[in-house]
Amino acid sequence: MSGHSKWATIKHKKAALDAKRGKTFTRLIKEIMIAARNGGDPDANPRLRTAVLAAKAVSMPADNIKRAIMRGTGELEGGQIEEILFEGYGPGGAAVLVNVATDNRNRTVSEIRHLFSKNGGNLGEQGSVAWMFERKSQVFVEGEKTNEDQLMGIVLDAGADDIRNHDGAWEILSPPEAQEAVLKALEHAGITTDSAEIGMVPKNTVKLEGKNASAMLKLYDALEDHDDVQNVYGNYEVDEAEVEALA
Repeated sequence: MSGHSKWATIKHKKAALDAKRGKTFTRLIKEIMIAARNGGDPDANPRLRTAVLAAKAVSMPADNIKRAIMRGTGELEGGQIEEILFEGYGPGGAAVLVNVATDNRNRTVSEIRHLFSKNGGNLGEQGSVAWMFERKSQVFVEGEKTNEDQLMGIVLDAGADDIRNHDGAWEILSPPEAQEAVLKALEHAGITTDSAEIGMVPKNTVKLEGKNASAMLKLYDALEDHDDVQNVYGNYEVDEAEVEALA
């Protein structure tokens, strides 16, 4: 979803965590396996370290994490996972990126295309919308844990680009390579984080209203529910209260 609604999405996922724990584990295991291809030592592999920390945050057993790393490095069988980035358009012309991890490319391509067309969107060619996004570190901190002046003093010195306030939470944007330094600076200051990931952040956003907003949220939910989908990103903003009022 767009940066505007990312925090709302995180809170929603936390509320449904117990119900979706199995799916959450599956997504994180795939991410660990893919990351481990570049080395199985989290201390020397930033992407793997981030994935392992995310897995620990949802209480994934250490044995599960270890096996996922070993599959990724080839020490165990079952690591043949392909990462694909789909690009397309949703209702109202919103740009959408869908990151998937699959062991069956043909099946997943067909299913993702069907979800787009069923929900008022369509898949685009490679490069059609990716240029509208930037790869960034996104770290979220609940608003009451700090204030803007304190936070800026901590994270800008650590390499962050910007901070934004979204629905009572701070979003810290940084180059991917600065994420570890930002997290360490926050930890040193005694500020706990609620989410940290490397994602695709839109350079600009479009406001969707009415039926387009409702349809876009349905497309987002349909994509998020797909077993192979790791992340969904969009360049749109919606007023979720407005959409609920129209339902």
